Amino acid sequence: MENPFQYADDFGPEKIIHVYEPKIGLKGILVVDNVSAGPSIGGTRMVPDISVKECFRLARAMTFKNAMAGLSHGGGKSMIMGDPEMPVKEKERLIRAFAQTIRDVKDYVPGPDMGTNEACMAWVYDETGRVIGLPKELGGIPLDELGVTAYGLTVAIDVAKDFCDLSLKGSRVVIQGFGSVGKHAARFLSKKGAHVIAVSDLSGALQNPDGIDIDGLIKFKEEGRKIGDFPGGHRLERDDIIDIDCDIWIPAARPDIINTSNVNRLKTRILAQGANIPATDEAEEILYRKGILVLPDFIANAGGVICGAIELAGGSEASVFPTIKERISKNMKDILGESQSKGLRPREIAMNLARQRVRQAMTYRRSF
Repeated sequence: MENPFQYADDFGPEKIIHVYEPKIGLKGILVVDNVSAGPSIGGTRMVPDISVKECFRLARAMTFKNAMAGLSHGGGKSMIMGDPEMPVKEKERLIRAFAQTIRDVKDYVPGPDMGTNEACMAWVYDETGRVIGLPKELGGIPLDELGVTAYGLTVAIDVAKDFCDLSLKGSRVVIQGFGSVGKHAARFLSKKGAHVIAVSDLSGALQNPDGIDIDGLIKFKEEGRKIGDFPGGHRLERDDIIDIDCDIWIPAARPDIINTSNVNRLKTRILAQGANIPATDEAEEILYRKGILVLPDFIANAGGVICGAIELAGGSEASVFPTIKERISKNMKDILGESQSKGLRPREIAMNLARQRVRQAMTYRRSF
């Protein structure tokens, strides 16, 4: 068993909870990292493999993400072991059981994440009474339906283009992970004149050098068909997508997709991190030395949690997009500007700012 104390530092984690119910096959982990700014917010993801290390790293990323987004919330994360494509009734039973076990953890507010959606959050809300990302029929702001994380990512890319002399119109985009974030990023960027030339998901990959019909592909996938079978392009092996020459490469799936074993295969100008912790620190250092602009995950993909915090505070859908644009745009301009002037990686600048904000919040909390 992993030693949870190996991850402890001045910031947290506040608590690590293991959930196990053998009668129904439930295995889960909850990490509440830091609650100095307020109750933690972080997604509940369902994936076939889970670990304390990954859950903690994701929770810590949420601590810094929420701090940089100016939210009165700390960071947390939860993971449920399972195939997200399992039958709906079985999935509901697992998620409801997990929600019951964390019902009394009042300083954690779950949200949709990889393998979960608004319907899943409705089940969690029914069991706990607290959640973000509810269906609109229950008074929520459906962040996955609106594509708010992808919208924020597009805002970040729009800022970053001016720091590497790139025009979005006619730019070539590759998206690894054509799920909720990936498909909406493709949609938003296409509307700005970009050409999405390759996408991938667990089933495979698709390439069209002239640009993929994104609306057609989204509909095709919603019909339950594999993206590699889409007639508007040619099939690739899933991992081949990293080799495609492009202007913007978007990882929008699991952590550590980009690492020292494959980072030198990337041929892009911007790595826009739609997923949380999609690249190792060593890989980011290599990309920086090669002149590739990396947009840190906890800055660029904060749109979802900003939307969730607005929902939790009783705000309206009308305020979501302007707030996301304002906060992500300012953060990205400040970080990239300081990165250029100081000759430091964007992540180093962002991490320094985030740590300062969390430490300042900690000074307002009782420490004894």
